[in-house]
Amino acid sequence: MTAKSQKGWDGEPGELLRVREGFRLSDVDPDATPGYDGRKKHGQADLEAGEAQFDELQERLYAQSRVVPGSPSVLLVLQAMDTAGKGGIVRHVIGATDPQGIRLTAFKKPTPEELQHDFLWRIERALPGPGYIGVFDRSHYEDVLIGRVRALAPPEEIERRYDAINDFEKRVTDAGTRIVKVMLHISYEEQKTRLMERLERPEKHWKYNPGDVDERELWPAYMDAYQTVFERTSTAHAPWHVVPANAKWYARLAVQELLLEALEAIDPQWPAADFDVETEKARLAAT
Repeated sequence: MTAKSQKGWDGEPGELLRVREGFRLSDVDPDATPGYDGRKKHGQADLEAGEAQFDELQERLYAQSRVVPGSPSVLLVLQAMDTAGKGGIVRHVIGATDPQGIRLTAFKKPTPEELQHDFLWRIERALPGPGYIGVFDRSHYEDVLIGRVRALAPPEEIERRYDAINDFEKRVTDAGTRIVKVMLHISYEEQKTRLMERLERPEKHWKYNPGDVDERELWPAYMDAYQTVFERTSTAHAPWHVVPANAKWYARLAVQELLLEALEAIDPQWPAADFDVETEKARLAAT
């Protein structure tokens, strides 16, 4: 069910954007806005309208976990090519709620300590606890994306990792975490525009990395790697969702809706008072 305050959807984003058997990334138009018939101004209004619902559901999730052991959590996995808008999702979607209930992890190049362990070791350490919304800005999927494209591990090790990821995510979901996996899909041309903007604006220079152009030259290999990821790791317990992201407003709205769907499915409840409310009112009034 779409957010009660959002009017522009003509379908459920969780279904419309879900990767299913026969999915081809090359068939997805990065300029499209699947399931949403409004324009940018409508999308921005709906994003703002959904913020209150997201904030309340997140607070209910967190509050419930304070008194109910083993309460559920949510994990948002964000994957994308550079400039696709992961930071915008964090600011404009996740940023609408109380940060004390959020656990954000931006995975970088593994440290020497992390390299001494299996690739999932550092991922497991960053999982959200009960009542939290975890956000992975990049994730364990880097180990079968750049790991494959850059040949950072032998082919047989890359192959092993797909099954290891599926087993890991099944264990995580069985333990009560809802995983929302999102690939923000921009076009080759749109990435060039966004990289050029970073070069042309001095206040954006800090975001530019010359290595982005090196990775860009490997675009076809990355698209192939993503296709394999979808084929091997979009499962019933942790499906992938591909969000066209040339329109930033649509990508933000779609991710917000996917999170709302996950939270609504959990339906967290405000915990009941463990004291007599009327008695406490009387005691307080007497002070």
